[in-house]
Amino acid sequence: MINYCYACLPNEACGILGGIGPDIKEIYKMTNIENSSVTYMMDPAEQFKIMKIIRMNNLSLTAIFHSHPSSPAYPSPKDTSLAFYEDSFYVIISISDKLPETKAFSIKRQKEIQEVEILIKD
Repeated sequence: MINYCYACLPNEACGILGGIGPDIKEIYKMTNIENSSVTYMMDPAEQFKIMKIIRMNNLSLTAIFHSHPSSPAYPSPKDTSLAFYEDSFYVIISISDKLPETKAFSIKRQKEIQEVEILIKD
């Protein structure tokens, strides 16, 4: 996921994480149709296709991820205004410093932001 974010520079990367409960099983890299370094919008046709694949594989939309090439790993006002999936998490990868920083958030009612812990399992 982090490598994909670097590969998309100078633009923001975006994608979907499919899983079972909070456990991520698949990473789906998406096209940022805004071609922007400060915003993203997933290709709707691609997103529809991935959502079908997630359901066919008995997974759920666990999280949506995107990168911040030049800002901290915290939801921007636009990020929160587009947070329509309250049962999912929002993962932001900041690649503005030497070392990438990855954080996850629960966003409710497009304004209540709470950071959640990320656990990496072997």
